[in-house]
Amino acid sequence: MSAGPIRKPAKLGGTFLAGAKGRLLPASVPLRFFGAAVAFHALAWLALLAGAADWAQWRGGLGWPLAALHLVTLGTLLSSAIGASLQLLPVATRQPVRSPRVAAALWWVYVPGVATLALGMGLAHPTLLALGAAAVVAALVAWAALLGLNLLGARGMPGVVLHGWGALAALALLAASALALVALWLGHPLLDRDAARALHLAAGVFGTMGLLAFGLSYVLLPMFALSGVPDERLQLASGASALAAVALAAVAAFDVAPLALRGAALAAGALALALHLKLMHHALATGMRRDLGRAQQLMRVGWGALALALAVALLQLAAPALGLDAGRLGRLFVVLAVGGWLLSFLFGVLQRILPFLASMHAARGQPRPPTPSALTRERPLAWHFAAHLVALALLAAAVLADSAWLAGAAALAGGVGAVAFGLFYLGVWQRLRHSLATPPPATAARG
Repeated sequence: MSAGPIRKPAKLGGTFLAGAKGRLLPASVPLRFFGAAVAFHALAWLALLAGAADWAQWRGGLGWPLAALHLVTLGTLLSSAIGASLQLLPVATRQPVRSPRVAAALWWVYVPGVATLALGMGLAHPTLLALGAAAVVAALVAWAALLGLNLLGARGMPGVVLHGWGALAALALLAASALALVALWLGHPLLDRDAARALHLAAGVFGTMGLLAFGLSYVLLPMFALSGVPDERLQLASGASALAAVALAAVAAFDVAPLALRGAALAAGALALALHLKLMHHALATGMRRDLGRAQQLMRVGWGALALALAVALLQLAAPALGLDAGRLGRLFVVLAVGGWLLSFLFGVLQRILPFLASMHAARGQPRPPTPSALTRERPLAWHFAAHLVALALLAAAVLADSAWLAGAAALAGGVGAVAFGLFYLGVWQRLRHSLATPPPATAARG
């Protein structure tokens, strides 16, 4: 009696961690980027509070609402993406960072650049904005070079690599559209304002950040849940659909068959999300650790908000025929995509990544290193979870009602959540420092 074909066992997520200690950067490199992300998160809510009175009249021009948006996108989201990619991708692809010195120097250019750019936006000072934008773009070029070298040397992980290259291509469009907008504010238009803004949104939110969020999920979720690596064919299919969505939206930004191409982009984006959620559900359902607590709940909030954002974008396309306010729907779309999806998903991931990385660094020279749970303060995370959801709900209501006081209330609630998450981050950092400062117990003398 012949045996059936033997299935190759699925690779377990996290197996790339074998020998990872030798590929770790100094703890200060990724943790500085994550710390900047936490600080910019608090500053974003403060900027929104400062601009709450102008919320109802704001239509995307210079001012504190625009500064708040970029403190989230560049400050919180992209700072976290840089920190995570510098550390986790080299570990996952089993190769060291090509230039640790460049990786460490990036922070000193990027973070002051984001702060300067946001201040220039808030004060409506184009020259200050341009100086900040130049520093940010220079740092992103260096980061793209490091990321590209890592992707070139990667073996396996085709889905993650596809998303990585797609994110880098979108980053080029993001930088080009950003420079076009800065030139416009300086009085030297290179692109039409609406085209530059539409390209900036597609390349930034769904291109660079969206593709990184999807791609890194195929490394992080199996590692957190201790599950098998998601089906690589479906990873590639989801990635191809996401890339098609970004490309179609980018072409539509130049007013080329805008209704047809945006509709096609939404269809491709919905397909990418459906395939991605199928892979994520399987990873969480089959893992040895099936309940990730608040982190998992925040990720699910993020995925739900993305689905809602796509529905709102579809409604925005039909707004003229339905007699709806397309501008208000556009602002709601940004709240759902940036705050609801990317920010919720990021904080779900960060509350797992930070203790995990700290635990890996603390393990050096320690016979019994602290576990991630021992480095985690749960109460600040509970406060952050509640405040984050309240802030998102109030912000969506502020958009629908064009209400300045609802926007201010959202900023206050978000500020409470930002402080709470900051306390969690400081707790991880302090416990890591304490662990590194504690000498390992002396080895018993041999008789």
